[in-house]
Amino acid sequence: MVVVTTIRRDVLTLPVADVGPSNPLPPLRTLDETHTIDDRDRVGLPRDMARQIGHEPLRSLLPERVRDGYGRERRPAELDTVVIENDRLRATVLPGFGGRIVSLFHKPARRELLYRNPVLQPACFALNGAWFSGGIEWNIGATGHTTLSCAPVHAARVPAPDGGEMLRLWEWERLRDLPFQVDLWLPEGSDFLYVGVRVRNPHERPAPLYWWSNIAVPEERRVIAPADRAWHFGYERLLRAVPVPHHEGADRSYPPNSPYPADYFYDVSDGRRRWITAVDAAGDGLVQTSTDLLRGRKLFVWGSGPGGRRWQDWLTEPGSGGYCEIQAGLARTQLEHVRLDAESEVSWLEAYGPLSLDAATAHGEDWDAARAETEARLESALPRQAVDAAYTAWRPHADTEPGEVLAAGSGWGALEVLRAAHKVPGTPFEESTIGEDQEPWRELLRSGAFPEPRRAGPPGESLVAPHWRDMLETAPAAPAAEYHLGVAQWHAGDLAQAVRSWERALELAPSLWPLLRCLAVADLHSGNPERAADRYAEAFDDLCRERRDDGERWTAATAALGREAVEALLAARRPAPARAVWDRLPRAVRERGRFRLIEAELLLAEGDREAARAVFDGGFEVADLREGAETIGLLWSRITDEPLPARYDFTMRPPSSP
Repeated sequence: MVVVTTIRRDVLTLPVADVGPSNPLPPLRTLDETHTIDDRDRVGLPRDMARQIGHEPLRSLLPERVRDGYGRERRPAELDTVVIENDRLRATVLPGFGGRIVSLFHKPARRELLYRNPVLQPACFALNGAWFSGGIEWNIGATGHTTLSCAPVHAARVPAPDGGEMLRLWEWERLRDLPFQVDLWLPEGSDFLYVGVRVRNPHERPAPLYWWSNIAVPEERRVIAPADRAWHFGYERLLRAVPVPHHEGADRSYPPNSPYPADYFYDVSDGRRRWITAVDAAGDGLVQTSTDLLRGRKLFVWGSGPGGRRWQDWLTEPGSGGYCEIQAGLARTQLEHVRLDAESEVSWLEAYGPLSLDAATAHGEDWDAARAETEARLESALPRQAVDAAYTAWRPHADTEPGEVLAAGSGWGALEVLRAAHKVPGTPFEESTIGEDQEPWRELLRSGAFPEPRRAGPPGESLVAPHWRDMLETAPAAPAAEYHLGVAQWHAGDLAQAVRSWERALELAPSLWPLLRCLAVADLHSGNPERAADRYAEAFDDLCRERRDDGERWTAATAALGREAVEALLAARRPAPARAVWDRLPRAVRERGRFRLIEAELLLAEGDREAARAVFDGGFEVADLREGAETIGLLWSRITDEPLPARYDFTMRPPSSP
C-alpha cells in the first residue's frame, strides 16, 4: 500500500535546559563576534568576496535582546513538534526553536541521517546568545547562528506542488527587518525532502542578506564537496585559501583530522552542481543539494584538540559522540553579506536525502574519483534537472495562503504589517499575534504617543528602525518615549543625541536605573570608565530600591545589571563598591557559574588569590560562556602558573595565535 505524505503534530521528550528569560537590558554593545577579519586581510581576496565581506556587517543586536537566562540543569520536557513523512522519510521539526529539523529518518535503511542531539542544551553561540546543536537550522540575519535559534516561528499546512501537503515555516527576521519562509515537502515515494526558501525585502531601501542552512552530522564521516580548494577560517581570524582534501600533512575531509575548530568554505566553480555529502565508513550518509543560487558549501569541524572536545561534551551528554556541520549558503563564505534590492525577493530550493557510495572509492586517496562517484550517484538518485523542475513547480505555490495553523511565532511581523500595510502573500502576520511586547508600539502607531508603563518593572523591548525612530521623535517627550528614542538614536550612530534623550528622561522618570545604565554604557564607549563606574553603582542602588519581588523579570534585571556593574567597578579598580553590589545579588544568582567566575575575579582584585583559586577548585560551569571566549583561561593565568584544568579548557585556536 502506498503511504501518502502526512503532516501531524507530535511531542518529543528530551532532557532540556530551560531557555529562561531574555536579558532585559538593551544590547547597546554587540556580543564579541569571532567571525570577522581585519580590513587589511581582505587584500588579495577575490574582488567580489572582499566587497561582500565589507557589505554592511552587523553593528548591533538591536532590536533583539540577548538570551542568557538558561542554565545547565536539564529535566525531561515535552517539546511540541510537527512531523512530515512519507513512506521513505520522516522529518521532525521544532517550531518553537526556529523551525529546527531535529531528525531526518530514512525508513528503508532504518537510519538517522542527521546528528540527533539526545538533549537540548542552550549555549552562547547564536548572535543573541542561546543556541543548541544538532539537526538542520535556518540561519538568517548576519554572520553567525540566527537570533531565532531558540525562538518560535509560525507554522501551517499549505498545498504542495504535487497536490499533497507541505509544511510552511515563516517569521519576520528583526536584525535586517526581512520576512522569510521555509516550505518543506515530501513528494510521494521520494527519498528527498524538498525545502523551498524565500526571503523578501518589502522596504523602499536595499537590505544586506545572509543565509546559511546548517546541517549537523556525526563527525566520523568523510565530507566530500565539488571543489579542490577551500577558504580556511579559524578562530585566529584569518581567511586563507588551502588545498582540498590534503592540507598541512593531513586529509581534512575527515573532521577529526583537524586539531582546532575551523571552517572550510569550498570554492565551487561556477556552473558546477551545488552539493555536499558526509558518508560513513560503508559509504552511506546524507547529501544536500540545491538550485545554483545557493552557491556556498562549507564544513565546520570542532577538531581533535582538548578545547574542541570540551565543547562537544558541553553541548550534549558526554559519550554521545561528536558531530561536524556541513552547510550551504548564499555566498562563498559566512563573512559575506549579499545585497537584496528594495521591494524584491530571492528564492531557491534545497533537497536533503540519503546517499550510498562505493566505500572504497569514497574513502580512497583519489579525491577526483570520490567526487565523481558522488556526482554520479547523486545524479542517479536525484538528477540536477529534477531539482530545477521542483523549484519551478514550487514557485507558484510560495504565495498560497496557509491552511491549518500548527504553531504561532512572534507578533513583530504583525506589527510591521500593521504599520506599513506590507503585502506578503503566503506568510500572513495576523494582528491577533500581537502580544504584550508589541502592544506599546501598536499604541504609538494609533495615538502618536508611547504609553508610560502601568507598573514598575524592567522596560520593554525597543524598536530602532528609522520609521519607529521618527515616530518616537514626534511623540510627547515622556520618560518611556525618551528612553526608547535614546536606544534608537544609539543604534543609528547618533550617540550624542542618545545621551541627551536619556538625560532628559532622567528629570522626570520614576525609574532611574534603566537610564543610568544606558548612560554608563555611553561613558564606557567614550572612554570614561570612572564616570561609568559611578553611574553603574547608582543604577544598581536604584534598582535595589525599586525591585518589587524576586520574580523572573526582576531577577533577570538584577543579575544583568549586577554583572555589568561589578565588571565596570573592577575595571575602574574599585573592589569595595564591586563587593557591595555583589553582596546584594540574590543567593541563587551568586551561585550561577557566570557569577562564580566573577566572584573569583573580585576576590583576586581584593588581593585574596587563595580564595580565588578555591573558587576554581570548587568547580563551576559558565552556562553562557561565549563561543571563542578565553575569559576563564585568562583569569586562571592571573591566579596561577599551573596548566588550565581540562574542565575549563574551551580553547578554540592555536596557542601561538595573537
